[in-house]
Amino acid sequence: MQFDDDAGLDTSEVRDERGSRLPGGRAAMGGGIVGVIALVLGLIFGVGPEQLGLSSDGPETAASASSAAQVQQSCRTGRDANSRDDCRTVAVVNSVQDYWRQEFERRGGTYGAARTVLFSDRVGTACGSASSAVGPFYCPGDRRVYLDLGFFEELRTTFGAGGGPFAQAYVVAHEYGHHVQNQTGTLSRSQDGRQGADSNAVKVELQADCYAGVWAHHATSTPDESTGRPLITELTRADIRDGMDAASAVGDDRIQEKFQGRVTPESWTHGSAAQRGAWFSTGYSTGDMDRCDTFG
Repeated sequence: MQFDDDAGLDTSEVRDERGSRLPGGRAAMGGGIVGVIALVLGLIFGVGPEQLGLSSDGPETAASASSAAQVQQSCRTGRDANSRDDCRTVAVVNSVQDYWRQEFERRGGTYGAARTVLFSDRVGTACGSASSAVGPFYCPGDRRVYLDLGFFEELRTTFGAGGGPFAQAYVVAHEYGHHVQNQTGTLSRSQDGRQGADSNAVKVELQADCYAGVWAHHATSTPDESTGRPLITELTRADIRDGMDAASAVGDDRIQEKFQGRVTPESWTHGSAAQRGAWFSTGYSTGDMDRCDTFG
């Protein structure tokens, strides 16, 4: 995956809270869905919100004003995105949101942007106080994506994904798929409390995988609003394989087999490895969000 070296990056879409401390350590639960790791750990190990780092009581607190703010200082151009993980995240966020903004407009709608928050250790959100152990997640309460960049190493070493820049891009695009669902009204369908291979929770996750593929289909043709040229200049077959591999690595069956030694489809919340890879592939091959109807 290559970015236009001369393209400017919009760092206003990413808030850098790495190095910030969360006073008090608790926040009010705001509902919504958390990321792959939190749900799967809760499913497999039977842990509750406290163990996962999501507190359910106490006043909401915010991160301190002190912030590393490395993104704003260091991520200026596509050249930076080609050499740094944090700048790559900024560029992917820019590209994903450029695409959905233009797609919503093409369909006669208005896309509401969502910021990504980079954090380390712990962060306060409208959905609760989250630790890095939760993994990447989207909080509909404040319409933000939360990401500890250390997850990308976990994706490779713990979950067996091949890694690579586009595996990271897939994770970001998947979370923004949830933001799209929040705006189209499908995200709430996952909150009926059901689990299982045919549950709405699984269908919501697979649709987000499909939406990530739709963005990937258009990534090298979506013009950047500042330059009129695509921010992403190249996606190879190997990049797409990395994305599909990352999607499959966090399939419920693969994680259950790894951590509990057996597969229990009745407790799935995200879908199997085959399903996740297949729905990403559907989005990528068609480039059409209408083909992402996992409910139909």
